[in-house]
Formats: sequence, C-alpha cells, structure tokens
Amino acid sequence: MGHRQQLIHSTSPLLELEKSHFNTIVIGGGIVGAGILRDLALHGVDSLLVEKKDFASQTSNSSSKMLHGGIRYLENFDFALVHEALSEKNLWLKLAPHICKEKHFYLPVYKDSLRPLWMVRLGIYLYDFLSNFKNATRGFADKEKTLKEIIHIKEHNLSGSGIYSDAIVDDGKLTLEVIMDAINKENTCALNYTSASDISKDNNGHYKLTLRDELTDQERTVTCENLVIATGPFTDRFMKENLAQVQWSDKLLPSKGSHIWVRRTDFPLEHPVVLTPSDGRVIFVIPHHDRVLIGTTEEEVKDDFFDVTPSENEIDYLLTNLNEFFPGAKIGRDNITESFAGIRPLVMEDDAQNRGKTAREHKVFTPLSKLYVIVGGKYTTFRTMAQDITREIIKAQNISYNPDKTKVPLSKKCQYNFFHKPKLTREIIEKIIKDELPRTYDDLEKRRIHSEDFDKVLTEYFTKHTL
Repeated sequence: MGHRQQLIHSTSPLLELEKSHFNTIVIGGGIVGAGILRDLALHGVDSLLVEKKDFASQTSNSSSKMLHGGIRYLENFDFALVHEALSEKNLWLKLAPHICKEKHFYLPVYKDSLRPLWMVRLGIYLYDFLSNFKNATRGFADKEKTLKEIIHIKEHNLSGSGIYSDAIVDDGKLTLEVIMDAINKENTCALNYTSASDISKDNNGHYKLTLRDELTDQERTVTCENLVIATGPFTDRFMKENLAQVQWSDKLLPSKGSHIWVRRTDFPLEHPVVLTPSDGRVIFVIPHHDRVLIGTTEEEVKDDFFDVTPSENEIDYLLTNLNEFFPGAKIGRDNITESFAGIRPLVMEDDAQNRGKTAREHKVFTPLSKLYVIVGGKYTTFRTMAQDITREIIKAQNISYNPDKTKVPLSKKCQYNFFHKPKLTREIIEKIIKDELPRTYDDLEKRRIHSEDFDKVLTEYFTKHTL
C-alpha cells in the first residue's frame, strides 16, 4: 500500500505545544527517558520528552524481550546489579501482568560445557537468593527430563539442565505504556519524530533548544531549567554535535546485538532455553505465541546507529549455534520470518574492551549545572535508573520525593502486545491513533499492531475516512 509513510495528522504536534518553557526537557524516547518522564509527571513536575524517531523504535524495541536479573552477570560478581534487576523484574510482574510473563528457563549442561554442573547449580541458587527467594522456581532436570521437556535438544554428552525463573516482555509496548501513563498527567508532553539541536545555556541558567519536526521540517525554540539526555547508545555523538559548551569525551563502548524470529510451527519449543556456546557468550531461545526468538550477538558497530540491521555473519552465527544445540530442528534461513538489531549502550571501562564482559551498571554525568546525562544500564532497571536523576530535580522544586510513586500500575494499555492480539477492526485503529501516539501509518504496522489483517482493515479505515 502507498499509505505507509503518510502522516496521520497534518498538523505538527510541535506547533500545538501550549507553552515554550518547561521545568524539565528529556531528550530520548526509549525506556529510560520514558521512566524519567513518568517519575517527574507523578511528582507534578511539568516536563517535555522529545524523540528523534518513533518512541521505542531503536534500542528499547530491540532487546531479547526479557525482564531479567542477568544470570550471566554473576560471573562478573555484579551481585548488586543482579539483586536490583531481579527486584525490578518481580515488581513489573505485579504492575504489568498483561505485558510481562514469568517463564521457566532451561540451561542445558554438557560434559564439555564451559560451566560445569556444580557451577550452574550454585549460580541458580545464588540467583534465587539475590531475588530474596521470590523467583517462581529453582531446580534441576536430569538428562531424561531435559530430553523430554526440550524438543530437538542435543543428546550427546548431555548431563541435564538447570532451571530458573525470568520474565519475557513486549519491550516496545512497555516503553510506550510508560510514556502514555506519563502524559496522562497534567503538564506533561511527549513528542516523537522531534529532534533537538543547537543547545545552549543562557545567562538566566536556562537551556535553550531548537526542536525540529522530522516529518514536517517545522521548528520551534523552547527553554527549560533542567535538561536530561537519555539517548542511550547515541549519547556520545549527540553530546559532541549539539552541546558546544560541554567538552564531552566518549563514555560508551557501543555493541550491536541481533536477533532472529522463526516460526514456532517449524520449531515447537515449549520452554525458554539458554545456550552457552564455546565462545563464552549466551544465546537465548525463547518461544512466544506463534514464533521463537533467538539471540543475541555481540558485534562492534561504527556506522550510523539508527535503524541498524543484522549482518549476514550475525545471522549465520545464530543459526550455526542453534543447529549445534538443536540438531534435530534443522532451522535454516527459510524458517526466519523476521530479524532485528539494536545497539547496547555499554559504559566504557578503563580496562575493559570486551563487550561481553562489560558491566551493565549505569552512570549519570552532570557536565553543567542542571544538565543530566545518563548512560549505560539495562532495560530491566529503567525505573531505578531514572530515580538517580528525578530525585535531584524533584527535590530542587521543594517537593518531597517519594520513590514509591512509580510502584503503581500503569494507567494506559496498548491495544496489542505479544500476549494479546485481538481481531483488528477500524475501531481499534481509531483507538490506537487516539491513545498510542503514532505519527505515520508505518508506525501502526511496525510498532502498534500485530495482525495479518492490517492491509485489509487499513483499506477499510481509509475508505471510511475519505468518503
């Protein structure tokens, strides 16, 4: 259809802003920026979030679709991070059960595995201990049970498998719902397809920004007292290109991670499986409703970070390892229905150039007064990451900061997610356009709706709205 890039609304939301000065402007519409905006909104701080592309269209829509503690981080002795992430995972299982589901993960162990059976047992116990024993399960399956529970798994040298709990999530939709919840409060706005540039601090201590609608080319100048940069892997480039008053040095070690989807009818896996190849990496194989997700990779990236795609080498790597551990599945390129990639915002360590071993803690920099730059971290801990910034901003307004305000369920739900796919109708399209902030019909298809009937119903929608 020729409607994909067509604008849904002819008027730019940038021009519809009721004011030009905000207490806080957040740049970056991924999960961290969304979490910051929501925390500020819940405390009554008037705020604006801007995102150059569509919300959650980059890194926050390209994860392994998990909320997890990071069992592999135990080897780095990142116990505090794992404890925090497990607490957040279990919190979101309660706050957003419609979009976050707990699953039993199987970790097969072979006689020649890099991590022997005793180490896996110890790691799973420690993982459960760090969750305050709030994970749903912890255990071990012998060889016979493993072969029964995991279809096509390699039998040669198999000792058994460890079992632990983590959660799968529709990452893009959770990000969008956090933003929708934030703008449901007064004095809070969010604009997608809006870039920020020419940032400077004036004599009054306010930050001045030029905002540009990337779809209509219209511009507007806005000011704020607090400026937050939450641009993930784009941070180093953004700071150097747009804040001349800051002598910014690189803080990130960007890493591309890629995934593939295969049809579940071709690979009828029942439980998520954690593969441990001989190179020391970890590959997750996670069944969803009608397909199976396989990832991720670890590849250096130097080109444009926007809208990255998997390389042929990455796809080959995933297929090779998948077929090594599941020789009976015989999965090839013809079984791949979709692939995607994203850039991890890994924080550079002085002595660490190994992206697979780089810690996932976040850092906050304040190169100028009331300028906050957050880098690193992981999707699961976005709420507590946000608090490192929002706490300071909120207290400066003489408002008592309450860290529990963000522990309430979200007020808005997306019409579609991985676990809920109603039959698509014109009425659903109208509700999505009203509530879920799409700017183009391409947004509807790629990031709002999961339906094979999209073309048909969109044609009916256009017919109704053009007669």
